[in-house]
Amino acid sequence: MDFYRGLAYGLGEDPKFRKVDLFRQIQNGTERMFRERKVTPVFILDEMHMAKDAFLQDLAILFNFQMDSSNPFILILAGLPHLKTRLALNNNKPLTQRIIMKYQFQPLSNEDVSSYIIHHLKVAGANMPIFTDAALEAIALRSQGWPRVINKLTVNCLLFGSQLKKNQIDEEIVQLAIEDGEF
Repeated sequence: MDFYRGLAYGLGEDPKFRKVDLFRQIQNGTERMFRERKVTPVFILDEMHMAKDAFLQDLAILFNFQMDSSNPFILILAGLPHLKTRLALNNNKPLTQRIIMKYQFQPLSNEDVSSYIIHHLKVAGANMPIFTDAALEAIALRSQGWPRVINKLTVNCLLFGSQLKKNQIDEEIVQLAIEDGEF
């Protein structure tokens, strides 16, 4: 209910207490933004793989506008790959049928992992190589190309490298970071 109240509030509504009233407020607020203000609201819901089935069913009702004849909003459901499996279940069919586009991110290749890390280091102001090629390869292998794991592992490597006063992060530092973290 707090989520629905927050959504209503974000749409400029004074949230009601009953779910049915909140849903009406959210729909009216969305319609008003779209029709009067010429703004298409974008709702991004992350970690949806952990959402309860009741919440997924609520979304199907909440985002049903004029019997699906109009879509004055964009809804993005983001989550781990098993979200796709959950949405395929019969009890989630009403929501799945309203999904216009599905996209599943693939992990980065080993080359892309290296480019990704080097790019972030440049953005942070690095003007010399900080990771050896072997370290970049070890990070790519351990992370399996998933950006969240790459980020966490890379930060841990930098912390270990700093503690050990290393000029460059090598494969040994990566192994220490792996052993210390949950990768």
